[in-house]
Amino acid sequence: MFEAFEIGPFIIWTHLLFLLIGLWLSAEFFFRLAQSAGLSLQHFQDHGRWHLLGALLGGRLFAVIEQYRVYLKPDDPLRFLYLHDGNFSFLGAAIGIATVLYVFRGSSRTTFLQWLDVLLPATCFGLAFNWLGKFAAGQAYGKPTDVFWGVTFDAANVRFAVPIHPVQLYYALFYFFLTFLLLIVRKHAKRAGAETLAGIALATIATFIFEYFRGDFAILVFATKLDFILLLLLFISLGVFAAVEIRMSQRS
Repeated sequence: MFEAFEIGPFIIWTHLLFLLIGLWLSAEFFFRLAQSAGLSLQHFQDHGRWHLLGALLGGRLFAVIEQYRVYLKPDDPLRFLYLHDGNFSFLGAAIGIATVLYVFRGSSRTTFLQWLDVLLPATCFGLAFNWLGKFAAGQAYGKPTDVFWGVTFDAANVRFAVPIHPVQLYYALFYFFLTFLLLIVRKHAKRAGAETLAGIALATIATFIFEYFRGDFAILVFATKLDFILLLLLFISLGVFAAVEIRMSQRS
């Protein structure tokens, strides 16, 4: 397992490499789903820079929040500006893009829930690669275990020298499965928001379960439940957006 490797004078962060692959593939997946759903991509041509900015700011902001004790040290208060450390949150990037979609959707005839139904499967697909990158880099590792599929990390950032739960693979397999499950829901759904509701609910439950197998202690105040809290907030916001969309539809 390698947290980073060197190519000439450059340092390549393993997690960041998988993250970039996930961003590329999930973006392709997102645009294909949008086209199949009849959603116009003109919005991204007109506001592409805002989507890029939203993804970068959201990804970095959530990464800093997850490891705030690392970045908010009195001796180095500007450390969060050092982007070369490769710390980036895929979920934060997706939330940033969703925020820009909601703000700049404007007079489009499509609803925000229709865009969420497209964004969520693509996000799940990208999250799978994000967790594969964490596994390769020895990040967000699990607790010691006696199960036969336990893995041993030979890395300085892992505090256990015994077999541990490959939590990262649990997450990766789950998000691959959830991606295809959402495509099935998409095929049979009769109302906008069905994919979003199913995806966020299942991801919240899975995160709550998998976090009990985490063995790292990078997040001190939020423990290992930060992702659960964020997904729960997204679930609550879904209800708010749904109520707003219903009211607007009734008025129109």
